[in-house]
Amino acid sequence: MSLLLQSIIDAHRAGEAVGICSVCCSNDQVLLAAMDVASEYGTPLLVEATSNQVDQFGGYTGMTPLQFREYLLELARRHGFPRERLILGGDHLGPNAWQKLPAAEAMAHAQELIRAYVAAGFGKIHLDCSMSCADDPVPLPDEIVAERSALLARIAETTAMDAGLPPPVYVIGTEVPTPGGEASLDAGLQVTTPQAAAKTLQIHARAFSAPDLAGAWQRVIAMVVQPGVDFDHSDVHHYDPPAAKELSSFLEAQPRIVFEAHSTDYQTEDSLHALVRDHFAILKVGPAATFAWREALFALATMEDELVTEAERSNLVAVLDDAMVRNPKNWQQHYHGDAHQLHLLRKYALSDRCRYYWGDPALRAAVDQLVANLRCHAPTKMLVSHVLPEQALELFEERLQDDPLALVRDKVAGRLGEYARACARNRAPARAAG
Repeated sequence: MSLLLQSIIDAHRAGEAVGICSVCCSNDQVLLAAMDVASEYGTPLLVEATSNQVDQFGGYTGMTPLQFREYLLELARRHGFPRERLILGGDHLGPNAWQKLPAAEAMAHAQELIRAYVAAGFGKIHLDCSMSCADDPVPLPDEIVAERSALLARIAETTAMDAGLPPPVYVIGTEVPTPGGEASLDAGLQVTTPQAAAKTLQIHARAFSAPDLAGAWQRVIAMVVQPGVDFDHSDVHHYDPPAAKELSSFLEAQPRIVFEAHSTDYQTEDSLHALVRDHFAILKVGPAATFAWREALFALATMEDELVTEAERSNLVAVLDDAMVRNPKNWQQHYHGDAHQLHLLRKYALSDRCRYYWGDPALRAAVDQLVANLRCHAPTKMLVSHVLPEQALELFEERLQDDPLALVRDKVAGRLGEYARACARNRAPARAAG
């Protein structure tokens, strides 16, 4: 897996305008849509689990790294996606989930986290020790960040060797904004300066200078920086190539590496192309994909209201909001306003914190009922056109299966296809090119 990713990075460094989209998501229909897009454009599929989603204790998905790997492989097997084209990555791996603990205790958990990911066969590891723990200074000095990252790299190297697995490739550094989008863009964004990027590289190079880490340092393929893209609950800061020109030029003088851009959700397709051209060759996407999933489900619910008696309806939209109100921990520190504003944010915010709730048993049951209802009471193409016009066109042209989940996946694939066209050697889908 890491060799497949390395070949893309090498091609980019050789002058090809290629990159790879990293899908940070555990939603089964989003992942199936990502497989469809990868098949359509003839690309590998990089799926990353974050340290909040998946850890040795289960994370918020309830899955360990090994369980997530098996879950993804089973989805691929059932969907007919080639296992050899899957790349597994771990995002923000470090003490992130244990910041309230003393550093020694938090880093002990982080070491077990790295062992679990690498032993499970994750070939791309983002080492992120930038967060301060309970007894750390704020902000954490760069030297400590690098030292902790090197410690985790050493754990990863020995774990891969002991398991007889290929050694992973690494990503270092972190973006300025909070992972998953800013609370507000009002203060603006600062593009990482070349000086800051150089300092990150130099300090990490020193931390990795021990003989047993020489090989690991040669497998550092990317550095996370802030290219000046982000989103908050209601707005998007789009990529401005002139603002990132100095940072992009800095990268051209560095050996091997590319930039990894986080929070690229909701960028225009033109911006995605420009990011890849400017050496942000790894584009992370997560909330935008689950936002499209939520949009599609709400569209299905609208059709259900037209076709199904009130007593038989799933009431999906209300069930989702009830789940979020019953268990507010995943949004209450992020959304602010009066009752009406909070109601709207829970449903429609670009940060899409409702993505944490789709595993709720009542919500899973509502989704199942919604899909079953629309399979029993199939909507006409005219009704589909009212709420999902792009998917209706696919139906009219007989290029899409007439099934509720097929409509949902196609909606998500429309978003992910923008990334594929920005990253792939062949910008045209295989079906069009053929």
